[in-house]
Amino acid sequence: MLSTASVNADEGMWMLYNLPQAVYNQMQAEGFTMPYDALYNSDNAIKNVVVNFSGYCSGVVVSPDGLVFTNHHCGFESIRSHSTVEHDYMLNGFYAKSFEEELPNENMFVSFMVEQKDITELLDKKGINKLTPSEQVNFLDSIENDMSKEVKAKDSTLRLEIKPYYEGNKYYATTYRDFTDLRLVFTVPKSMGKFGGETDNWMWPRQTCDFSVFRIYADPKTNGPAAYSKDNVPYKPKHWSPVSLQGYKEGDFAMTMGYPGSTNRYLSSYGIRERRDAENAPRAQVRGVKQEVMLKHMRADEAVRIKYDSKYAQSSNYWKNSIGMNKCIDSIGLIRQKADYEERVRRFQTFTNYLKGKLDFDLMKSLYDKRLVARRNYMYFRETFIRTNELADRAFKYHNGIEVKGPKKSKSKQYVEYDDNSDTWDAALDKEVYATLLKNYREHVDAKYLPEFYQTIDNNYKGDYSKYVEDVWNNTVLMKSGEKIYINKKIYAKDCGIKMGLDLTTVFGDLKNELDKLNDSIEIQERYLCDAILRMEQELPHYSDANFTMRLSYGQVGGFNLNGKPSGYFTDAPSIVEKMKQSDKNFEYFAEPIMHELMSAKDFGKYTDKNTGKMQLCFLTNNDITGGNSGSPMFNGKGELIGLAFDGNWDSLSSDIFFDNKLARCIGVDIRYVLYMMDKWGHADRLIKEIGAK
Repeated sequence: MLSTASVNADEGMWMLYNLPQAVYNQMQAEGFTMPYDALYNSDNAIKNVVVNFSGYCSGVVVSPDGLVFTNHHCGFESIRSHSTVEHDYMLNGFYAKSFEEELPNENMFVSFMVEQKDITELLDKKGINKLTPSEQVNFLDSIENDMSKEVKAKDSTLRLEIKPYYEGNKYYATTYRDFTDLRLVFTVPKSMGKFGGETDNWMWPRQTCDFSVFRIYADPKTNGPAAYSKDNVPYKPKHWSPVSLQGYKEGDFAMTMGYPGSTNRYLSSYGIRERRDAENAPRAQVRGVKQEVMLKHMRADEAVRIKYDSKYAQSSNYWKNSIGMNKCIDSIGLIRQKADYEERVRRFQTFTNYLKGKLDFDLMKSLYDKRLVARRNYMYFRETFIRTNELADRAFKYHNGIEVKGPKKSKSKQYVEYDDNSDTWDAALDKEVYATLLKNYREHVDAKYLPEFYQTIDNNYKGDYSKYVEDVWNNTVLMKSGEKIYINKKIYAKDCGIKMGLDLTTVFGDLKNELDKLNDSIEIQERYLCDAILRMEQELPHYSDANFTMRLSYGQVGGFNLNGKPSGYFTDAPSIVEKMKQSDKNFEYFAEPIMHELMSAKDFGKYTDKNTGKMQLCFLTNNDITGGNSGSPMFNGKGELIGLAFDGNWDSLSSDIFFDNKLARCIGVDIRYVLYMMDKWGHADRLIKEIGAK
């Protein structure tokens, strides 16, 4: 039994608050040398240096003055927002040579986890399990608000979140401290920070120098969180991560700690089929069409590229992820594997009567069968109309949640208005994207889910989507930024853009209503399935699915074997030079002459690996990661920083629903590569000294 537990312990995204002793013992057996309390409980606990980076990535504090390392692609939007054609930090990189030159960012933050506790019993006593999943949402919001008030009464800088774990069979409350004054300090040029682009995304070998550097600023009197002010000073953490130049070798212990976003490893075979056919397939199809148009405009105009670099990267990441995940699902026969496993659960249930009358596999299958088509059409709708172009966005928002301004007592004076955000989009690109997606949507969804304005396109524009989009764009009041659009004026009822938004809202409502009829019942069955698995395997340690709370993953440095061919476990400087020479055939391998020179150096000094004699760039571990782990620190057995996680390999793309411990790998950028670029390209002497790598 203990042997089985040890084998399973290597997989997983483990909570630090209640890390199973069996897991810690296995970590020790594999080379972790720190005491149990060094992970979560002590003042110098490793958890205190790891941050949630702006709600979508992870990061690590590496200096006594609050420097934070994260990935280049996590800092992408900050870098883009500060870039202009004249000062293109995305293209040319950026280094603040003094505190005064460090660049503030709107809507960015880092969060430190302060405390976590199990509140399952408390919520059970308050009746959460008597509510439907939909009713539980409002119930949890209410409890969260009450608990947050208690926390803030003791310390106004704290906030509290309640999230479900184990498919809603457990609940934990986590307290955070947020710092909202976060400033850009250093970034390499895009040629290095995104080297290989979409060609190499989710691939191995990799040479991408995927890092950026920020600094936390704090109130000068309290050293606590404060809104941006020129008077704020660098944050002084009690503890920061030591940075190691000692490197690693194959088989060495490696630990990743961060904020993985979402996994569904308890998901049923029916849920996996839906994920493949009704989510991944539509997402990949629509984004492939959209990105082709985007790339054409971006490559034709530098100003357009700057506006869309971040949007394109966000879109393409999960476009490729969806394609790869579906290939993995099919290649390993995952649906069949899950069905066989569920047969074991069914036999366990028959033998023990556990959850008899509750967990019903036949009912679950029937519910998923009914939802499959509606879910597929819903995904096509979201990928076509939600956050794809400015016109559709504004049209949809007019009817769905935009802030209504003006006096509440006088409806005749209430209005909405759209900010001038023209610096974030390009009219020609947006129009062509929308026209292309309108045509694509019609070709892939059931006719009953076509918004009514498609009749207008047919009757008035003879099927010319581009002409329709041009007309609406030019004639709707929605595209007039800063203009007050009074919500009760009859003139607006005839506005072509507002009418388009109403048609979209109607179809969206129809799709959502279809899904809502089934969602609660499916969620309950999935919760019962997870409960049965935990009971059936109660002698084994189990981790909860990722939900963007702090998790630990551990394993070893090492490659994988595919069709008898070893992958190798690191890349070196000559390998990136070789790719750079291919830039005439692939623009994503372009790098400036200085980068060719730096990576062709004969001597890399203290950044050279002492075992291989090479400058190592990226490396592999079998740590368990997913989206949100980008920027997660990678530690050695002593708790020293050796790299930053930034990607997985192609064979890991099923990991959100199934972890293949033979093939799935985490790709990290070697911290020595990071420091080499800061030193030799950026000449960032003050930062190198501040970090004090040893």
